[in-house]
Amino acid sequence: TGKKKQQWVSVKGTKKEAEKRLAELLYQLDNGTFMKPGKTTLAEFLSRWLKDYAWPNLSPRTAEGYESIIRQHLIPHLGNITMTQLKPEHLQRYYSEMLRGGRCKDNSSLSAQTVRHHHTALHKALQTAVEWGLLSRNVADAVRPPHAERPEMHTWREDDITRFLETAKSTPYYALFYTALFTGMRRSELLALRWQDIDFIQTQVYVSRSLHQLRDGSFVFRQPKTAKGRRTVTLPPSALLVLYEHKEKQKLERAMLGIPLKADDLVFSHLDGKPIRPNTITRAWTILAARAGLKVIRLHDARHTHASLMLKQGVHPKIVQERLGHSSIAITLDTYSHVSPGLQEAAAKHFDEAFPTRYTEAENEAVGKFD
Repeated sequence: TGKKKQQWVSVKGTKKEAEKRLAELLYQLDNGTFMKPGKTTLAEFLSRWLKDYAWPNLSPRTAEGYESIIRQHLIPHLGNITMTQLKPEHLQRYYSEMLRGGRCKDNSSLSAQTVRHHHTALHKALQTAVEWGLLSRNVADAVRPPHAERPEMHTWREDDITRFLETAKSTPYYALFYTALFTGMRRSELLALRWQDIDFIQTQVYVSRSLHQLRDGSFVFRQPKTAKGRRTVTLPPSALLVLYEHKEKQKLERAMLGIPLKADDLVFSHLDGKPIRPNTITRAWTILAARAGLKVIRLHDARHTHASLMLKQGVHPKIVQERLGHSSIAITLDTYSHVSPGLQEAAAKHFDEAFPTRYTEAENEAVGKFD
C-alpha cells in the first residue's frame, strides 16, 4: 500500500546485543522466516518450521515423522495458542490427555513412547523458535514427558541361528539375513550396501550410508547420523564366502538379462537392480522364523543377537561398539546390561584362576558346600 510498516522489538541487555538482534531480524526478513512476535500462533510457527527447517535439515524419514505428528496432533490441539502465551501447563495437560485418550478422535489412548515422540518434535521446534528469536526460552524444557519402558529385547541362541539360516538357504534373502546376523548391521545399512563397499581382500564391509523408503514409495539414501555410524566392519570368513557366492549368482542372473554387474550396484536388490522395500525384508524374516519353528523376534533383534553373543564370548565391549556403530561405549554397555551378570561371573572365575591358592584345589568341594 506504500505505507511504512514498523515492528518494535524490545531487547534486554546492551546496545551491542540489540544490534545483534536487529541483524537477526533483518536476516529473517530477507529469507522469509520473520514472524511477528506476540502474534504468531503455534500452528503458524510449526508449519513454517516444517518447511524452512525440518525438511531442509533433517533426514526425510525424520521430517516425515515430525510432519505427521504436527499435522495430526499438535496443530489441531495446541495450534491456536500464540507462541508467547504457550506455557508448560499447556504441554503437560496435552501429554496427560493423550495418554488417557481424551484428545484422539476415536478416544483411543496413545502409548507413553508415542507421546514422548510428540514431546521430542515439539521440543526441537520450540528450540528453533528460541534460536530464531521468537521465544526467550523453550517451555518444553520445563515439562516432563511420560516415562516409557524400553522395548524388551529378544535374542536367539547359536543353534537358533543355525536353524533359521538352514530354513532361509533356499530363499533370495539368505545372504542378506546371514550378513545381518554375522555383522550386526542395521536393515537400512544392509539395503544401502554396494559391491564397492565390500573388500574381499581385507575381508571388510564399509558402512557409509542407509536406505529409507518414504510414505510416497520413493527411496532415499542418507549419510550416518554420527561419525561413529560411518565405520568398517570385519567379516567372518563364512560371511565373506556367502557374499562371494551371492555376488557370483547375481552376476550370472544379470548376464542372462543382459545387464552387467557394476561396482556401485546394490548388494541386495531386485534382479533389475532396484532397491528392495524394507517392509518386504521384515515380512520375509518373520515368515522364515515361524517356518523354522523358532520364537519370532524382530529383524532388529538380529543386531542384538550378534552383540549379545559377542559379549558372551568375551569380546571387548569397545569392539562391539565399533561394529554396531554406537556413538559411545556407554550406549553399548547400557543396551546390553542383561549380558553383564554372565560376564561378571566369567571374569571372577578368570581372576581366581590367575592366583592359585589352597582354596582353588578344593574349589569343587566348596561350591558343593554352598549349594
